[in-house]
Amino acid sequence: MTEPIWNQFLTERDKTVFATSGYGARQGFGKRPALLIIDVNYAFCGDKPEPILESIKKWRNSCGEDAWTALPYIRALVDKAHEKGLPVIYTTGVRRGDLWDSGSWAWKNNRSAEDVSNKTVISNFDGNEIMPQIAPGPQDIVVYKQKPSGFFGTNLASYLTLLGCDSLIVTGTTTSGCVRASVLDAFSLNYRITLAEEGCFDRAQASHAINLCDMNAKYADVLKTAEVLAFFDTLPKGMFDLPKGVAAPEPHPLRKAAGY
Repeated sequence: MTEPIWNQFLTERDKTVFATSGYGARQGFGKRPALLIIDVNYAFCGDKPEPILESIKKWRNSCGEDAWTALPYIRALVDKAHEKGLPVIYTTGVRRGDLWDSGSWAWKNNRSAEDVSNKTVISNFDGNEIMPQIAPGPQDIVVYKQKPSGFFGTNLASYLTLLGCDSLIVTGTTTSGCVRASVLDAFSLNYRITLAEEGCFDRAQASHAINLCDMNAKYADVLKTAEVLAFFDTLPKGMFDLPKGVAAPEPHPLRKAAGY
C-alpha cells in the first residue's frame, strides 16, 4: 500500500500522534455529492506546462507543471460527473480593473500591482478564465469569489441547498489556500467532504502535502482519484435537477449592425 504523500514530511513523533489520537478516521462519502473545482484558471496554471520557476515569472500565482499534471484527473472527474448527472461547480476570481476590491490580497505579496490590467499585460488570456481542458458545460455552475473560500460572500451554500447536496468532492488549487478555506467552511456547514488527491495542487510541495495531512486528519477524506471515480460509478443517474443551460445570447441588434 502506498504511503500518504504527507508521510515524507512528518517526524516519527508526528506519525505516532496521528496513530494514537483517533484523528484521520474514514468518514465515507455522502449520498448526494457535488463536484467542486476551485480556481483552476490561467492565473494558477499558467498558459502552458512548464517548470514553476519559469511559469511564475509571467503568472505570479502559477503552480507550474503540477497544475498541468492535475488537469487530466480533474477532467476525468468532470466527465464522470456529467455522465451521472451530478452537479459540477467551479469557482474562480473576479476583480475590478483598478483592483480596489482586492483589499487584503494586496498586503502580503509585493508583486500584486502586476495584476492591474492597464499596467502590465502578461498574456492574451484572462487570468480568471477557467482552463479550457476542464471548461464548464451548459449545466455547470460557476461561482465568482474574491476571498479564499468558495463560500465567503457567494451563493455557493444556497446553490448546494437548492440542489439538495449533502457532500462535496473537492479538487483544485491551492491546497493550502483556497481549497483548504473552502473545505473548512464546508466542514463547518456539516457537509461530508472528500478531496481527490491528484486533482489538488499547490506552489509548495510541503504546503500541499501537509495541508492534505491536516484536512485528512480533521475535516475530510483524502482519496485517490480512482477511488472517487469508482464511487461515482455506484451512483444512479438523474438524481439532480440541474440547470438546463442556454446557448450564448445573440448580440443586441444595434450592436450587431454596428459591428461591435
